[in-house]
Amino acid sequence: MAPTFDEEERLRAQGYRLVAGIDEAGRGPLAGPVVAAAVILPTERQPFWLPQLRDSKQLTPHMREFLFDCIQRDGAYFGVGLVTHEVIDEYGIVAATRLAMRYAAEQLSARPDCLLIDYLTLPDVPLPQMSIVRGDSRSLSIAAASIVAKVVRDRLMVHYDRQYPGYGMSRHKGYGTPEHLELLQRLGPSPIHRRTFSPVQGFFR
Repeated sequence: MAPTFDEEERLRAQGYRLVAGIDEAGRGPLAGPVVAAAVILPTERQPFWLPQLRDSKQLTPHMREFLFDCIQRDGAYFGVGLVTHEVIDEYGIVAATRLAMRYAAEQLSARPDCLLIDYLTLPDVPLPQMSIVRGDSRSLSIAAASIVAKVVRDRLMVHYDRQYPGYGMSRHKGYGTPEHLELLQRLGPSPIHRRTFSPVQGFFR
């Protein structure tokens, strides 16, 4: 199912002019930050790339990079929020994800009237908001946010691969692939591994 503007149009019919989609990347990995993005897509025109937006997991890395550049260039407002592995370990992944989403909304250069959020709600953000299950497959704004968050996080993990060589971070991006688990057993955790995530936490007992 391709995402649409149906949810955004319903909200605009209620008087909300600027609707921001919010999504995250990096809830599941064993290492690195969680990154969220907020995106307000242009409404006065429909860029040629808009129908190509999808949940970031359905796109190739090349297509994500292409769409990321289009979102940056073609009049969308967007903000990015990042929360480190230390904060994830201290407060838990759900609280850290909400915090990253709040930061992303605060970084928008235009203040949104309403938020469309994939799966979660943000109790600390004093704006009207709606949570949508599988929002990145249903809402174009959330799909755009999922692409921005994924590209930003993937680029960070490539950087960490150079900073902490040997773990293959640029390939698996911190997810618990067989390669990653094998290297974790051989090398032990890196400074950016999440100590509260299994099997990493087994190294700290």
